[in-house]
Amino acid sequence: MKQLLAGFLFAALWASAAVATKIGIQAADPLVLANVRFLLAGLLMLAFAYIVLRSKRYALPKGAEWRQLAIFALLNTTIYLGCFVLAMKEVSAGIGSLSTATSPLFIMVISAVWLKRKLRWYEITGVILGLAGVGLATYPLLQDSHATIRGLAILLTGMVSVSIATVYYSRVKWQIPNLAFNGWQVLLGGCMLLPFTALTARSGATHLSLSFWGAVFWLILPVSIIALQLWFYLVKLDTVRASFWLFLCPIFGFVYSSLLLHEPITAYTFAGTALVIAGLYLAQREKFSK
Repeated sequence: MKQLLAGFLFAALWASAAVATKIGIQAADPLVLANVRFLLAGLLMLAFAYIVLRSKRYALPKGAEWRQLAIFALLNTTIYLGCFVLAMKEVSAGIGSLSTATSPLFIMVISAVWLKRKLRWYEITGVILGLAGVGLATYPLLQDSHATIRGLAILLTGMVSVSIATVYYSRVKWQIPNLAFNGWQVLLGGCMLLPFTALTARSGATHLSLSFWGAVFWLILPVSIIALQLWFYLVKLDTVRASFWLFLCPIFGFVYSSLLLHEPITAYTFAGTALVIAGLYLAQREKFSK
């Protein structure tokens, strides 16, 4: 029961990121929102780890760990989340949640290329189904200005980046505890994003309103801290079963986007989501059968 509740809560919170981002960028330039979120989240997690807990486990990173953290932060925070928040300006929140759920498909392909392993037929079919599902769910949104080709391209760039980051993460023997690791990678990612924000952000588009700070709070606490800690908990219990909860993310995402942002849900939405879930299951069927 404890694992069940943790899984539902993770999916519910993780899927809310797209809607919170959508609300936040109505009051601020996307990159300003992202930078404030990253820097505050990183500082809060590090302060809790090093000042409140004061455990010997939370030693400062050393030597090569800084380089490894910087590489992961660049891929996972600067590029992926930077692209995600930019894409949300041109893509519906529901599609943002749906794309996030496809990350295991990209990870599988990139991992196979990295390890020089041939993809099996059901893996290739799963990827095709997943991409077709996103395309199908997106099709009507392109017609009524709820999505653009450029926004989808930015979103795809981010998905590739986070997938590379995940494969890289699995290849490094990390000695840093989860809380400190997350704190450092989010903070470093925010620092690397700062020059782009300074050069491209429109300061006049940013208003430090209640909507802005509400979005920042939600993206930091429920999403960046609570949801990620729940994910690590689920993965530690059972990596394969943990991935099942990603299937729920697009469902929660479309419900949130419909109720809170009044974005349309059509037959294409249901059919596309079903294809994505079928593709995810098929591509990973070997894991689920163990």
